[in-house]
Amino acid sequence: MDDRRGAAARLEPGVCAVLGVRELPVRLVAWDGSGVGPVDGPRLVLRSHRALRRLLWAPGELGFGRAYVSGDLDIDGDIFAALSALRPSTRLDEDGDTPLTWRERAQLLATAARLGAIGPNPAPPPEEIRLTGRQHGPNRDQRAVSHHYDVGNEFYRLVLGPTMLYSCAYFPSAAASLDEAQVAKLDLIATKLDLAPGQRLLDVGCGWGSLAIHAARKCGVDVVGITLSHEQAELARKRVAEAGLTDQIEIRVQDYRDVDDGPYDAISSIGMAEHVGSANMAEYARRLHDLLRPGGRLLNQAISWSRGETRWDGDTFISRYVFPDGELITLGATVIVLEENGLEVLTVQALRPHYARTLRAWVQRLEDGWSEAVQLTGEGRARVWRLYMAGSALSFEDGTLGVNQVLAVRPDVPARASS
Repeated sequence: MDDRRGAAARLEPGVCAVLGVRELPVRLVAWDGSGVGPVDGPRLVLRSHRALRRLLWAPGELGFGRAYVSGDLDIDGDIFAALSALRPSTRLDEDGDTPLTWRERAQLLATAARLGAIGPNPAPPPEEIRLTGRQHGPNRDQRAVSHHYDVGNEFYRLVLGPTMLYSCAYFPSAAASLDEAQVAKLDLIATKLDLAPGQRLLDVGCGWGSLAIHAARKCGVDVVGITLSHEQAELARKRVAEAGLTDQIEIRVQDYRDVDDGPYDAISSIGMAEHVGSANMAEYARRLHDLLRPGGRLLNQAISWSRGETRWDGDTFISRYVFPDGELITLGATVIVLEENGLEVLTVQALRPHYARTLRAWVQRLEDGWSEAVQLTGEGRARVWRLYMAGSALSFEDGTLGVNQVLAVRPDVPARASS
């Protein structure tokens, strides 16, 4: 039953304007306990006047994210159902912030004034970051990677499970568990790269060493794994030692642009190209080409943007809280840049539905271990991960995002001279 006397009823038109919807798709509950909107299903809870102020100052994705991460706004119930209900909003969708009309803004300001919610823009939660310096320069790239990955190995273990793989899994059957699907993904990569004993594999963005360990133990290859995260490298080296594979695997804190000990028989780049930036993709492809021996293979697995143009916006929730400087390009652009820089594309495999399942499984693990996650990394950081992973799962399900394995080879014949 709606309470038409409380703050929620007064807020309803303004919140609909901020969210870009005609009527509330979820129940709105205000700080005074009043509520309006559908009784069944998830609830959007404004816990303080500050939540409204955050939405006023940044009416869209960024303000919503700030309010949620800070705890000023909560999503009670099924987060997938809540975000799915809100997705028709252009202001909460992938395009980031959309300005309110002057009329909408005036109405919302008048409501906020009557409720005593007018005030300065609240400081962003400490989990928000704005990088300085040259975008995609080595120093800034290291800070960006550290922001995302150096949040505690035990936190990642809780979310990812024993495989410690932070990329799209490959589910060979509907009944496969997440851990089984992650191992199947490693087998798929090894098969595509045609790994064999005595070969050298370069794993670009090696994470916690899971692919390196799998390739060395199962395929008999020697592996160099590189990452920009010191925490990842520390745990990866520990895992390599525990597996008894220190003679076969070297883990380095190193930028791919600084690797100079080729040639390699194979290169894997799993979930790393998203950090490169579209302006640097040609250099990335050229560098990996030069590190391969003729006939050597590259497997590039990356998230793709499916709306036609390169996407990078520094004022979105993802950019400020999750992947600073992260940039998605289309699958077509990836194929073109690889081929323009001397690599021949052999196969492309789309894994989009697999990433939706992967993300839903990660969210379930996070929610199941919520108290421990908060203890490990803080409530704000845990909220960041819950919101971004749930939202990303929906984006893979509706086709806004894709993820693809592109297998390429450095041809073992010299390029034809142009006439």
